Amino acid sequence: MNAPLAGIRVLDLSRVLAGPWCTQLLADLGAEVIKIERPVAGDDTRHWGPPWHVRDGQKVAAYFLSANRGKRSAAIDFATDEGAALVRRLAGCADVVVENFKVGGLSKFGLDAASLHAINPRLVIASITGFGQDGPYSNRAGYDYIIQGMGGLMSITGKPDSEPGGEPMRVGVAVADLFTGMYTAVAIVSALYRRETTGEGVHIDMALFDTQLAMLANQASNALISREDPPRQGNTHPNIVPYQTFEAADQRIIIAVGNDRQFARLAEMCGHPQWTTDERFESNAARVANREAMVDAVAECVRARPASEWLEKLEKAGIPAGPINTITQALNDVQAQHRAMVRILAGTPVVGSPVRMDGSRVDADLPPPMLGEHTAQVLKELGIGPAEIARLKSEAIVGG
Repeated sequence: MNAPLAGIRVLDLSRVLAGPWCTQLLADLGAEVIKIERPVAGDDTRHWGPPWHVRDGQKVAAYFLSANRGKRSAAIDFATDEGAALVRRLAGCADVVVENFKVGGLSKFGLDAASLHAINPRLVIASITGFGQDGPYSNRAGYDYIIQGMGGLMSITGKPDSEPGGEPMRVGVAVADLFTGMYTAVAIVSALYRRETTGEGVHIDMALFDTQLAMLANQASNALISREDPPRQGNTHPNIVPYQTFEAADQRIIIAVGNDRQFARLAEMCGHPQWTTDERFESNAARVANREAMVDAVAECVRARPASEWLEKLEKAGIPAGPINTITQALNDVQAQHRAMVRILAGTPVVGSPVRMDGSRVDADLPPPMLGEHTAQVLKELGIGPAEIARLKSEAIVGG
């Protein structure tokens, strides 16, 4: 199918994760993404190994590969006057600019939103920071780990203090960064649609802290309505029981009973159909109120049979359940293989886009670029000749 964002040019001034995650999604949707990197060093995540991947004799950290497929890399030092001028020229013929510098950090290079809009009023500019363009924390740097702590997520992640190992825990991937990247991509696409009517660009202000608060979802709503802080519950659910991990005879599995009909089938499977008429368990609200008794009863039943038997029976009964896979097991799962979620691009293994439209995947085919791989190509498209490119390289204004 035709890529939805074909014809849209994105200038990516971001690095690490939130910004690159956003622009990778835009690349998957068909946008042309030019990633501007510092000569020699490049994006910080190129060096965040091990593990390392070697391509064309150069090694790059696996971390970088996760967020940069579908892009071209131009190494331009915009801390120099000539480098900044080159980036401004690129912005002049772009549709979108994405950046995640500190508030005001691009002003000294003439690459701030006001300066770029003066050059190209149709530009959609997305600025990603830790705390937004204003407010008492606006000058602070944004780090996912800190945001998970400040934004409340760690307070509900991990075992309760009363259990061994109980303490606030960060999530295993940088979810504040990733969610911010996704929210930013949605905002950009919306702004591009709006531009079709107004003819004008816009400056999008995205903050990791704001996103973290927004993605607390039902837990934030619980706190607002009850005026109490939700506790850490480990692998249990604050509003549904039984909905957690259980130890089968040989390994842990997840059982997620979402309604009373599923609970009735589980009760029958456990040999206790009377649970559905027991006032302690007859409704989800009752089961939440009597969580410990309910969980103990189900746990006693589950531990009597091996995981494979339980998973087969639960699936047949229409009760949501599943194993707890390692990442390698998940990537090699038959469903992941059927959906071709692991791709090989120029010898580089990557996880593909989850987006499908009309039966076709919407996925970029360019591998994550080597540093400065496309510098000469991008400059040539600006009308810069070979001799001038050679001079810029010799003076370390560009690399590649």
